[in-house]
Amino acid sequence: MKAVVCGAGRVGYGIARELAAEGNSVTVVDWSQGLIDRITTDLDVRGIVGHGAHPDTLEKAGMRDADLLVAVTYSDETNMVACQVAHSLFDTPLKIARVRAQSYLDKAWRDLFARGAMPIDVTISPELEVSRSVLQRMETPGASATAPFANNRVQLLGLRIEEGSPIAGTNREQLLSLFPELGMDIAGVRREDEVFIPEERDPLMTGDDVFVTVAATHVPRVLDVFGHQAQRARKVVIVGAGNIGLYVARALERMAGVRVRIIEADKARAETAADGLKRTVVLHGDGLDKRLLHEAGVEDAELAICLTNDDKVNLLAAVMAKREGAQRTLCLVNEPGLKEVREELGIDITLDPRGVTVSTILQHIRRGRITGLQTFADGAAEALEGIVLATSPLAGKSLRTLDLPEDVSVCALVRGDKVYFRRDDVTIETNDRVIFFALKGAVPKVEQLFRVSLEYF
Repeated sequence: MKAVVCGAGRVGYGIARELAAEGNSVTVVDWSQGLIDRITTDLDVRGIVGHGAHPDTLEKAGMRDADLLVAVTYSDETNMVACQVAHSLFDTPLKIARVRAQSYLDKAWRDLFARGAMPIDVTISPELEVSRSVLQRMETPGASATAPFANNRVQLLGLRIEEGSPIAGTNREQLLSLFPELGMDIAGVRREDEVFIPEERDPLMTGDDVFVTVAATHVPRVLDVFGHQAQRARKVVIVGAGNIGLYVARALERMAGVRVRIIEADKARAETAADGLKRTVVLHGDGLDKRLLHEAGVEDAELAICLTNDDKVNLLAAVMAKREGAQRTLCLVNEPGLKEVREELGIDITLDPRGVTVSTILQHIRRGRITGLQTFADGAAEALEGIVLATSPLAGKSLRTLDLPEDVSVCALVRGDKVYFRRDDVTIETNDRVIFFALKGAVPKVEQLFRVSLEYF
């Protein structure tokens, strides 16, 4: 596949890295010579310095023969015009644009991106995607990572095995025999810097991050088994009233019994938040101010969420909130290096906005009938959900005896409202949804399983 990526920032870099690693021909366009130099030095991609929406720049980038345009510059308007040019002049099959301004995405203007208007096949709003990820994490308070699949019938959770956990030392075979009634399975393990698919009798060790597939109705019980049970937060303090903070606050206002208070340093933004929220108390001031944190009720908060645009403010605010009494903390961290200090600082969850956006975009790029995708372990593995077609090599095979490479595991099969796991004696049928967990290098093998083809790997 030939792809053009407009924008060499964090998201553009992430998309280019993923596509290039899979053997695709990738060209990256950006105004900044420095960013282009970095990306072409680090990755096996071609770089073009120029304006991503200009026809001559896009032609130089190979847009005439490209299968895909991903426009993720810092300008919504540049991204949208780039897609229009790609459609009108080069008839590009798939065009994806990152659009931040919520006005463009308002339901009142839903026809804006129709093919007869501004022909963008997929619009991605980072703020909305990150906000949804924050809310998903709140649904599973004991997990360090969570991703819903098959219309939320299945969850893939990242669960740390803590010191003294009764799970430590057990293996998959023992775990499933101890809890045969639980709808769950072990998909993968991260041990220090290595991610692998465990064998039946590989022991789970203290400090492991275990990726567990769970039927949605069994999530509370599985969290309890792993020693991570926690009550859903009812008292929440949010630091930062930007687009993400507002979206999360509005969603929490719709939940019965949840009390939300927001701290915002910018006065105009605080006033906008106060006008737009109904039951949320908005406080103007510094989220690092201990007095203000107590005014927001941090000492009684079950969760403090730090959502400013500054990684360091988020980390420090989370540390202070926990020191002043918050039970759990979640914060946005864009800079990869800063995520490594999470445990040392006692922060429960960090969320990478770039990673969330990249995962969402990759879902629309993947070949075959891929309907869900989430990256795990800092991009070292992916979980992919797909629909089985009549010509798929999966159709007619037994789920229990499915022959897969050692770097791929089957997580679950969903048929209607029923969820099946690897141990179940069930034959895969057309239109079943199957979820796989794959190490990075094996993702193309999973894609092949869902393609309209009789070929296998």
